[in-house]
Amino acid sequence: MAAGGLVLLPTETVYGLGADAANPAAVAAIFEAKGRPRFNPLIAHVASLEDAARIAVLDERALALAAAFWPGPLTLVAPIRDAAAVCDLARAGLDTVAIRVPGHPLSRAVLAAFGGPVVAPSANRSGRPSPTTFEDAFAETGDKAAVALDGGPCQVGLESTVVAVLDGPPRLLRPGAVTRAQLEAVVGPLAEAENDARRSPGRLALHYAPDAPVRIDAARPEAGEAFLAFGPWPMGAGVFNLSPTGDLAEAAANLFSFLRAADRLKPSAIAVAAIPHEGLGEAINDRLRRAAGFVG
Repeated sequence: MAAGGLVLLPTETVYGLGADAANPAAVAAIFEAKGRPRFNPLIAHVASLEDAARIAVLDERALALAAAFWPGPLTLVAPIRDAAAVCDLARAGLDTVAIRVPGHPLSRAVLAAFGGPVVAPSANRSGRPSPTTFEDAFAETGDKAAVALDGGPCQVGLESTVVAVLDGPPRLLRPGAVTRAQLEAVVGPLAEAENDARRSPGRLALHYAPDAPVRIDAARPEAGEAFLAFGPWPMGAGVFNLSPTGDLAEAAANLFSFLRAADRLKPSAIAVAAIPHEGLGEAINDRLRRAAGFVG
């Protein structure tokens, strides 16, 4: 990375395609590899809270959230302190930075050895489901990476929650693995994203999308469709059960890999059973609505 190369990097959420956050040419190489819109900011990953505080202005609310959920699947959007550490291209020209300390031991070891922030968006081509296994990540963008690290299947399997800690109340910009209830237990009620939505990745309308159309809240599959079930459902050809027991954490971990597996069948569409909206269900439904193209 110090030489400007890209690294396929495991995290606890999804596999990332990493580069030196301070190097505009390396960041541009990520955009090129992913075909990613340049107006979408990237998350800077660092090894510790101390590293984060050198890059971002973290107020008492941000520090409380960091103490509760770092290392782990929470990204904080805060005012930029050191603009040279996370280049303008990585921040999409904004005066804020999205930053987190990942929980995967291999990614933290890489960050500690590198000694600076690393932007590492999901290693899929833009708009495709995020890879949660090394094999899927390598199939997507492995040919663009100078080094590819296999850290096993991602434990969480869902992107990080993104919270803005700026002026006014904390705002939930993207639901994720840390739930709204968990966050509000630390900092009180969260406001909605509103105008700060642009400060977070993962806000495009058609995002996390397989090639096949996605039909959500389906009672049953139609002829020619693959089906992502949730809860008790008979197994058969083209059926992938996110969680036979109705466990939302299991469903989150399986979501992207099952979307990919269903898509490989070349179905007429991928039907997805209704998922409860509480807890992790909020994040799962957010990803599914984006896969179906319903969210802007």
